[in-house]
This record gives sequence, C-alpha cells and structure tokens, in this order.
Amino acid sequence: MSDSERTVDIQVIPQYAAYVDSALIEQAVEHTLRMEQVAGPVEVGILITDDAGLQRLNQAYRGVDAPTDVLSFAEADDDSAFVRPPDAPRYLGDIAISWERVIAQAAEYGHSRERELAFLAVHGMLHLLGYDHERSPADEADMRAREEEILRALGLSREE
Repeated sequence: MSDSERTVDIQVIPQYAAYVDSALIEQAVEHTLRMEQVAGPVEVGILITDDAGLQRLNQAYRGVDAPTDVLSFAEADDDSAFVRPPDAPRYLGDIAISWERVIAQAAEYGHSRERELAFLAVHGMLHLLGYDHERSPADEADMRAREEEILRALGLSREE
C-alpha cells in the first residue's frame, strides 16, 4: 500500500512532541495494514496523550475510571449518516495511546520505548481491524501472534 493509499493523522500533545517518533507509528500502521492485506485507500487517526487523557476517554467510552495504555475506536461500518465521496479513503477509526504508559511499560518489560510505542500502535490497529483479545483465549493467542509477527517485520521482536 503506497503513501497515497493511506492517511495516518498523528496528533501528539505538546509536552511529548519532542519524544514521540511519528515515523515509527506510521511504519507500524503501514506494516499492520500490509500484513493484514487491507486494501486502500484508508485513513486512521492516532492521538498520543497522557494517562489523564486516556483515563477521561476510558471513563467516557468504556465506563472505566482508570488510565490505560491504548484505546481503539473503530468506525462503524456503513451505518454513518454521512455520505462520503466514492473515492474517499475508508475511515478505520481512531487510536489513543498514553505516552506515560509507553515509558512505564517499556521499563517494566525490559525493552525500548520504540518497541512499546510500536506494539501499542499495532495492538490498536488490530483492534480497528476486528481482532479482540478479550473474546476468548484463542482470540487472545491469535492477536498476540499477529502482534509479534508485525513487530518482527518492523525489526522490533522481543528477542532484540
């Protein structure tokens, strides 16, 4: 899928702008779309924020008053009231990632912030594409295997 077939709108709150590798996020999205054989054109929105931002979203959309590392908001299929031009990209949805969780989890798991950021971006993308690790142990195993395959393709496997 070429750059013209996908749009990744990445927004980073100002306090983290100097630390977040937007190119890595785009690569994670691109690899996920390619490895999942998603035909373009597609569009995804990604927000990098803090724990408080994720906590607000988690409370508003899931009724959970706690921060989390990543949330995905898949676009409803064809139920939208908006009419899109036939050549408009298919909007997959939005992903929100807590930079504070990236830092803490990278330290906890003993790997780089880059690997953790890419992992959360891939994890969020797989949710947008219909994967759900909370459905069953088999679905969780399937999703974890896909995450690791995509991260290996990015050169960010657990072994490295």
